[in-house]
Parts: sequence; structure tokens; C-alpha cells
Amino acid sequence: MALSDHLRELRARLIRATLVVVLVFFVMLYFYNDLYQLVLDPYLRAREQIDSSTKTEPVINGVTAGLTFQLKLCGVAALLASSPYWLYQIWGFILPGLHASERKWSRIFAAIAGPLFFAGAATGYYVLPKAIAVLIGFTPEGVTNLVEFTEFFSFISRMLLIFGIAFEIPLFVVMLNLAGVVSGKALGRYRPWIILATFVFAAVGTPSTDPFSMLFLAVPMLLLFLVAEVIARLVDRARGKGEESTENWDDDELSPL
Repeated sequence: MALSDHLRELRARLIRATLVVVLVFFVMLYFYNDLYQLVLDPYLRAREQIDSSTKTEPVINGVTAGLTFQLKLCGVAALLASSPYWLYQIWGFILPGLHASERKWSRIFAAIAGPLFFAGAATGYYVLPKAIAVLIGFTPEGVTNLVEFTEFFSFISRMLLIFGIAFEIPLFVVMLNLAGVVSGKALGRYRPWIILATFVFAAVGTPSTDPFSMLFLAVPMLLLFLVAEVIARLVDRARGKGEESTENWDDDELSPL
């Protein structure tokens, strides 16, 4: 295809993806109350866990803040709900340029990456009430903590994004192994440093100071890293056997017997 044809195809796919996102956005406006309750629920559960002497209330500041929050919430929900379609459009644009083996592996990774991300986000949502309760617990006695809900939604979004991306990291490790950048043996050699780096990442990534939120992020990451190391070692072993068989075949072919 000529460059102009590629650009026209890209424009068509972007237009289709945008139209679907806009359509889903209007659908999400209809379910706004349910989405709002989904965001509010971690805060309500956190408020039940904090000491009764600590006072906190959710607030929205500004005349247009309520409308801005509603549009922002429905927009993020629309992007997530329509992600299979616009990711498919990206995939459809890139697919013709890939080799057969690359298409095979990219399909496998695409099938695994989505569930991993949502599993991480679900874990983050489960941890949120405890993290929020710990953070609000630092409020001085006699002071009411007014939680600005637009900022609170941004906080939740960042938290879930961190957990979702964290669950993807072992998958990228396997990709690097398949590309020949890192070996399973090297992963085993640096395993103590990987464990240390994982706990440091979990401590920085979770905003609360309690150890439970950190463990909820670090332990699944470590288990996924161990699975990634096992897969990398199996791939290295299969790759080594393949190279060995190829060398033996070459030797037999060159042998005068």
C-alpha cells in the first residue's frame, strides 16, 4: 500500500474508534448514578474503618465542579468500556506489517494482557478502602477532612492504573526473553534484587503507609515474576534444544558417511 492509503486507513480507523467512544460515553451518562456509587463505595467503606473521632465528608467545590466530575467519570468509563473496539482498530492497522510468527505471539500477549490488567485493577479496588482509611487517619483531632471528589476520583484512577500496569510487568519480562534480551538464568541470578525492587515499587506505588496495601501489590507481582522466570527457562531450554538439533543436523549433512 502507498503511504497515502495507509494514512487514509488510519484516519478511517480513528474516526470509527472515536465514534464508538462517543456513543459509549452517552450510554455511560445513563448509568452515571451506578458509576458514581462505584467510585463512592471505597470511600464509604474507608469511613467505616477509621476512628469515630476523625471526621470526614465528601465535597465538590465550584459551580461547574459537579458537571466536570460527571463528564470526567463517564469519559473514563467510556474509554474503558470501549477499549476492546479501539484496541482492535489499532491491532487491525498494525497486523498487516507483522510476520506470521509475530502475529501468533502478539495474539497470545493481547489475550493475556487484558485480563492481567483488569486483575491488577480489581486488586487495587479491593485494597482502596484500607489505603483511604489510613490516609484519612492522619487528620488531626478536631479537624474535618473534606475530601474533594474530583481529586478523589483522580486518586482512584491513578491507584488502579498503578496496580494494572504492575501486573503487566512480568508479561513484558517474558516478551524480552522471547526477543532474546534477557534469559531465564539471568532472572534467577538477579532474583533477590527483583524481589527487593518489587517491594520498593509496591511501597512507592501504594499511597498508604500500611503494609497490607503494599503486600497486596507485591505478592501477586512476585508470583507473576516467578511464573515469568519459569516460562523464560522453558523457552531457553526449548531454544537450546532447537539450536542443538540444528547443529547435529548440519554435522550429519556434512559427514561423508
